[in-house]
Amino acid sequence: MTLDAGAGDLDTIPPTDRTRLRRLRERGAFERSTVEAILDEGLVAHVGVVDGAHPVVLPMAYARVGRTLYVHGAVANHLLRTGADGEICVTVTLLDGLVLSRSWFHHSMNYRSVVVYGRARLVTDDEEKRVASRALVEHLAEGRSDATRPVTPEELRKTTFLALPIDEASAKIRTGPPGEDPADLDGEAWGGVLPLRLAAAGPVADDHTPAAAELPGHLVGWSR
Repeated sequence: MTLDAGAGDLDTIPPTDRTRLRRLRERGAFERSTVEAILDEGLVAHVGVVDGAHPVVLPMAYARVGRTLYVHGAVANHLLRTGADGEICVTVTLLDGLVLSRSWFHHSMNYRSVVVYGRARLVTDDEEKRVASRALVEHLAEGRSDATRPVTPEELRKTTFLALPIDEASAKIRTGPPGEDPADLDGEAWGGVLPLRLAAAGPVADDHTPAAAELPGHLVGWSR
Protein backbone atom coordinates (compact mmCIF):
# COMPACT_ATOMS: atom_id res chain seq x y z
CA MET A 1 0.00 0.00 0.00
CA THR A 2 1.36 3.39 -0.98
CA LEU A 3 0.23 6.46 0.94
CA ASP A 4 0.19 10.01 -0.40
CA ALA A 5 0.97 13.14 1.54
CA GLY A 6 -1.79 14.38 3.80
CA ALA A 7 -1.95 11.31 6.05
CA GLY A 8 -1.87 13.56 9.09
CA ASP A 9 -5.25 15.12 8.33
CA LEU A 10 -7.74 13.37 10.61
CA ASP A 11 -10.64 14.05 8.22
CA THR A 12 -8.77 12.77 5.16
CA ILE A 13 -8.38 9.12 4.17
CA PRO A 14 -4.97 8.94 2.49
CA PRO A 15 -5.23 7.79 -1.15
CA THR A 16 -3.57 4.50 -2.07
CA ASP A 17 -2.69 2.84 -5.34
CA ARG A 18 -6.11 1.17 -5.25
CA THR A 19 -8.24 4.19 -4.34
CA ARG A 20 -6.50 6.95 -6.31
CA LEU A 21 -8.61 8.02 -9.30
CA ARG A 22 -6.91 7.67 -12.69
CA ARG A 23 -9.62 9.43 -14.73
CA LEU A 24 -11.87 12.38 -13.86
CA ARG A 25 -9.88 13.04 -10.72
CA GLU A 26 -11.94 16.13 -9.99
CA ARG A 27 -14.82 13.82 -9.06
CA GLY A 28 -12.83 12.11 -6.33
CA ALA A 29 -13.21 12.84 -2.62
CA PHE A 30 -11.15 11.51 0.26
CA GLU A 31 -12.72 13.42 3.14
CA ARG A 32 -13.79 10.91 5.77
CA SER A 33 -16.95 12.90 6.43
CA THR A 34 -17.96 12.60 2.76
CA VAL A 35 -17.24 8.86 2.64
CA GLU A 36 -19.16 8.21 5.86
CA ALA A 37 -22.15 10.33 4.79
CA ILE A 38 -22.54 8.30 1.59
CA LEU A 39 -22.24 5.02 3.49
CA ASP A 40 -24.82 6.19 6.02
CA GLU A 41 -27.31 7.13 3.33
CA GLY A 42 -26.97 3.98 1.24
CA LEU A 43 -28.77 0.72 1.92
CA VAL A 44 -27.13 -1.91 -0.30
CA ALA A 45 -23.44 -2.72 -0.55
CA HIS A 46 -21.91 -4.84 -3.27
CA VAL A 47 -19.26 -7.02 -1.67
CA GLY A 48 -16.56 -8.50 -3.86
CA VAL A 49 -14.04 -11.28 -3.21
CA VAL A 50 -11.79 -13.44 -5.35
CA ASP A 51 -12.77 -17.09 -5.03
CA GLY A 52 -9.86 -19.01 -6.46
CA ALA A 53 -9.54 -17.70 -10.00
CA HIS A 54 -13.00 -16.16 -10.09
CA PRO A 55 -14.34 -12.83 -8.82
CA VAL A 56 -17.64 -12.98 -6.90
CA VAL A 57 -19.78 -9.92 -6.12
CA LEU A 58 -23.03 -10.03 -4.13
CA PRO A 59 -25.39 -7.34 -2.80
CA MET A 60 -25.64 -7.25 1.00
CA ALA A 61 -27.07 -5.20 3.82
CA TYR A 62 -24.42 -3.37 5.83
CA ALA A 63 -23.91 -0.86 8.61
CA ARG A 64 -21.20 1.53 9.77
CA VAL A 65 -20.10 1.73 13.40
CA GLY A 66 -17.52 4.48 13.76
CA ARG A 67 -14.70 3.66 11.36
CA THR A 68 -15.77 0.04 10.83
CA LEU A 69 -18.08 -1.36 8.17
CA TYR A 70 -20.02 -4.54 8.94
CA VAL A 71 -21.57 -6.98 6.46
CA HIS A 72 -23.39 -10.12 7.46
CA GLY A 73 -25.14 -13.25 6.27
CA ALA A 74 -25.75 -16.89 7.10
CA VAL A 75 -22.83 -18.97 8.36
CA ALA A 76 -23.12 -21.01 5.17
CA ASN A 77 -22.69 -17.92 2.97
CA HIS A 78 -19.88 -18.84 0.62
CA LEU A 79 -18.80 -15.28 -0.13
CA LEU A 80 -18.47 -14.42 3.56
CA ARG A 81 -16.55 -17.60 4.28
CA THR A 82 -14.24 -16.82 1.37
CA GLY A 83 -13.77 -13.21 2.50
CA ALA A 84 -13.15 -13.96 6.18
CA ASP A 85 -9.64 -12.81 7.11
CA GLY A 86 -8.96 -11.98 3.46
CA GLU A 87 -9.05 -9.01 1.09
CA ILE A 88 -12.48 -7.77 0.08
CA CYS A 89 -13.91 -4.78 -1.77
CA VAL A 90 -17.17 -3.07 -0.78
CA THR A 91 -18.96 -0.53 -2.99
CA VAL A 92 -22.02 1.61 -2.25
CA THR A 93 -23.70 3.82 -4.86
CA LEU A 94 -26.41 6.47 -4.53
CA LEU A 95 -28.15 7.36 -7.80
CA ASP A 96 -29.12 11.05 -7.79
CA GLY A 97 -30.26 11.60 -11.36
CA LEU A 98 -30.28 10.61 -15.02
CA VAL A 99 -28.19 12.96 -17.15
CA LEU A 100 -29.96 13.32 -20.51
CA SER A 101 -27.77 14.72 -23.25
CA ARG A 102 -28.47 15.89 -26.77
CA SER A 103 -26.25 13.09 -28.03
CA TRP A 104 -26.14 9.40 -27.19
CA PHE A 105 -22.49 9.68 -26.27
CA HIS A 106 -22.87 12.18 -23.43
CA HIS A 107 -25.74 10.53 -21.55
CA SER A 108 -24.68 9.78 -17.99
CA MET A 109 -25.83 9.64 -14.38
CA ASN A 110 -25.39 11.84 -11.34
CA TYR A 111 -24.24 9.73 -8.44
CA ARG A 112 -22.32 9.48 -5.19
CA SER A 113 -20.32 6.32 -4.66
CA VAL A 114 -17.81 4.87 -2.21
CA VAL A 115 -15.30 2.07 -2.64
CA VAL A 116 -13.69 0.49 0.43
CA TYR A 117 -10.80 -1.95 0.22
CA GLY A 118 -9.23 -3.90 3.03
CA ARG A 119 -8.70 -7.09 4.93
CA ALA A 120 -11.95 -8.31 6.40
CA ARG A 121 -11.97 -9.57 9.97
CA LEU A 122 -14.24 -12.41 11.03
CA VAL A 123 -16.17 -11.23 14.09
CA THR A 124 -16.12 -13.87 16.82
CA ASP A 125 -17.01 -11.84 19.92
CA ASP A 126 -20.73 -12.11 20.75
CA GLU A 127 -20.93 -8.59 22.16
CA GLU A 128 -19.48 -7.13 18.95
CA LYS A 129 -21.97 -9.23 17.00
CA ARG A 130 -24.80 -7.70 19.05
CA VAL A 131 -23.49 -4.20 18.38
CA ALA A 132 -23.28 -4.96 14.67
CA SER A 133 -26.78 -6.50 14.66
CA ARG A 134 -28.27 -3.42 16.31
CA ALA A 135 -26.43 -1.15 13.88
CA LEU A 136 -27.77 -3.09 10.90
CA VAL A 137 -31.36 -2.71 12.11
CA GLU A 138 -30.85 0.98 12.89
CA HIS A 139 -29.32 1.53 9.46
CA LEU A 140 -32.57 0.37 7.87
CA ALA A 141 -34.82 2.52 10.05
CA GLU A 142 -33.53 4.62 12.93
CA GLY A 143 -35.38 3.71 16.14
CA ARG A 144 -36.34 0.24 14.91
CA SER A 145 -34.12 -1.72 17.29
CA ASP A 146 -35.84 -0.30 20.37
CA ALA A 147 -39.25 -1.29 18.98
CA THR A 148 -38.37 -4.93 18.29
CA ARG A 149 -36.96 -8.02 19.99
CA PRO A 150 -33.17 -8.17 20.38
CA VAL A 151 -31.13 -10.84 18.66
CA THR A 152 -30.77 -14.15 20.55
CA PRO A 153 -27.56 -16.15 21.15
CA GLU A 154 -28.85 -18.83 18.78
CA GLU A 155 -29.45 -16.26 16.04
CA LEU A 156 -25.94 -14.89 16.56
CA ARG A 157 -24.58 -18.40 16.19
CA LYS A 158 -26.31 -18.71 12.82
CA THR A 159 -24.90 -15.43 11.51
CA THR A 160 -21.50 -14.53 10.10
CA PHE A 161 -20.25 -10.96 10.48
CA LEU A 162 -17.26 -9.49 8.69
CA ALA A 163 -15.72 -6.23 9.90
CA LEU A 164 -13.87 -3.99 7.46
CA PRO A 165 -11.91 -0.92 8.60
CA ILE A 166 -12.74 2.22 6.62
CA ASP A 167 -9.07 3.09 6.21
CA GLU A 168 -8.60 2.55 2.46
CA ALA A 169 -11.53 4.21 0.75
CA SER A 170 -12.53 6.91 -1.69
CA ALA A 171 -15.69 8.59 -2.89
CA LYS A 172 -16.55 9.56 -6.45
CA ILE A 173 -19.27 12.10 -7.19
CA ARG A 174 -20.88 13.42 -10.36
CA THR A 175 -23.24 16.39 -10.32
CA GLY A 176 -24.66 18.85 -12.82
CA PRO A 177 -25.98 18.87 -16.39
CA PRO A 178 -24.65 16.94 -19.36
CA GLY A 179 -21.43 17.94 -21.01
CA GLU A 180 -22.36 18.75 -24.60
CA ASP A 181 -20.45 19.13 -27.83
CA PRO A 182 -20.91 22.75 -29.02
CA ALA A 183 -22.34 21.60 -32.35
CA ASP A 184 -25.19 19.81 -30.58
CA LEU A 185 -26.38 22.98 -28.83
CA ASP A 186 -27.78 24.45 -32.04
CA GLY A 187 -30.60 21.90 -32.28
CA GLU A 188 -33.99 21.78 -30.56
CA ALA A 189 -33.45 18.62 -28.51
CA TRP A 190 -34.15 18.80 -24.77
CA GLY A 191 -31.19 18.30 -22.45
CA GLY A 192 -30.86 18.28 -18.68
CA VAL A 193 -31.18 16.13 -15.58
CA LEU A 194 -33.99 13.94 -14.29
CA PRO A 195 -33.45 13.99 -10.49
CA LEU A 196 -34.00 10.74 -8.59
CA ARG A 197 -34.31 9.85 -4.93
CA LEU A 198 -35.24 6.79 -2.88
CA ALA A 199 -38.53 7.20 -1.04
CA ALA A 200 -40.91 4.78 0.61
CA ALA A 201 -44.51 4.19 -0.42
CA GLY A 202 -47.07 3.78 2.36
CA PRO A 203 -46.00 1.03 4.81
CA VAL A 204 -47.99 -2.21 4.44
CA ALA A 205 -48.63 -4.09 7.68
CA ASP A 206 -48.57 -7.88 7.67
CA ASP A 207 -51.41 -10.13 8.86
CA HIS A 208 -49.96 -10.37 12.39
CA THR A 209 -50.08 -6.63 13.09
CA PRO A 210 -53.15 -5.67 15.18
CA ALA A 211 -55.62 -3.54 13.26
CA ALA A 212 -55.46 -0.87 15.97
CA ALA A 213 -51.66 -0.68 15.95
CA GLU A 214 -50.31 2.77 15.15
CA LEU A 215 -47.63 3.27 12.54
CA PRO A 216 -44.27 3.46 14.38
CA GLY A 217 -42.72 6.89 14.42
CA HIS A 218 -39.51 5.62 12.83
CA LEU A 219 -41.50 4.74 9.67
CA VAL A 220 -43.34 8.04 9.33
CA GLY A 221 -41.82 10.00 6.46
CA TRP A 222 -39.09 7.38 5.89
CA SER A 223 -36.82 8.37 3.02
CA ARG A 224 -33.23 8.25 1.88
